[in-house]
Amino acid sequence: MAATDRLLPALARALFVLPPQAQRVLGGRIPPDAAGLEPDAWLVARLAARDAVWAGGLPLDELRARFEASVATVSVRPRLPVAIEDRTVEGAAGPLGARLYVPAGEPAPGPLLVYYHGGGWVEGSVATHDPACRLLAHLAGVRVLSVDYRLAPEHPFPAAADDARDAFADVARRAEAFGADPRRIAVGGDSAGGNLAAVTALALRGEPKAPAFQLLIYPGVDMTRKHPSRLTFGEGFLLTEESMTFYEDSYVPDRARRADPRVSPLVAPDLSGLPPAHIATAVADPLRDEGEAYAERLRAAGVTVALQRHPQIHGFFNLTAMRSGLRGLTLIAGALRQGLAT
Repeated sequence: MAATDRLLPALARALFVLPPQAQRVLGGRIPPDAAGLEPDAWLVARLAARDAVWAGGLPLDELRARFEASVATVSVRPRLPVAIEDRTVEGAAGPLGARLYVPAGEPAPGPLLVYYHGGGWVEGSVATHDPACRLLAHLAGVRVLSVDYRLAPEHPFPAAADDARDAFADVARRAEAFGADPRRIAVGGDSAGGNLAAVTALALRGEPKAPAFQLLIYPGVDMTRKHPSRLTFGEGFLLTEESMTFYEDSYVPDRARRADPRVSPLVAPDLSGLPPAHIATAVADPLRDEGEAYAERLRAAGVTVALQRHPQIHGFFNLTAMRSGLRGLTLIAGALRQGLAT
């Protein structure tokens, strides 16, 4: 590891604990299109832009290792009264790794969230999202089962979508084995994982053991076109247009399949009969507009939806080393707790 590689994480963490006024001075002027953005989130965006590398320009193992290191820099793993247990669930092509988080004192059976990590369907894992899932379980008082689905480009669409559907169905069938109340099993995820959660809810709509609730954190729900926020925030706000194109081409190389609702749930002809949803978006996120459009379509179809736009950038669910990222996760945890209340 180079000296600069060791220095940048230390510098980032030092900046996170500065007073907001100092962060505003160091970060400089926030662009008008991102008005309201938290100063520490803007600092993260500025640091990421200095260290940006095109995702498609790296070997896969290096790309994934870089993502893991980046998440470790911006997340914290506090000591929490949460029991951790590695488990397996059945995917579409065989067993998948999973990790169960059980808050101390939570009775069984109790509510459970089946969670799919972000990372553009190419990166990420149970390990990268471990700190955030620990915090989510603790703050919400809800069991969380984080699932490792198959990644692209080795396993392109529909592998991840099929894994997500089958993993949820397996957990619902074996609810007792996870300490879950079968009537209160939710599906959720962030970014690409939010896409898989929405797709799972669609796939299991009307089934006796369909999800009871959807937790969609800045989900990607439309691969058929570029919404205005993608053009506005596609550079300089952590998630870049170049990287998004790489992720989409890796996951769904056949462009003719991108209008499939299992890729782009926003274009599904009918969204009625889906479970209640909480959708979290970020003010300076390329995926903001499609997530909010999905909330509008769900409401129009008669689905109960809560939509909250956070003063954040894409990825804030994992940015728990900074004050505003932790606040955002805390608000999401409250929404999950409420969504799965008896």
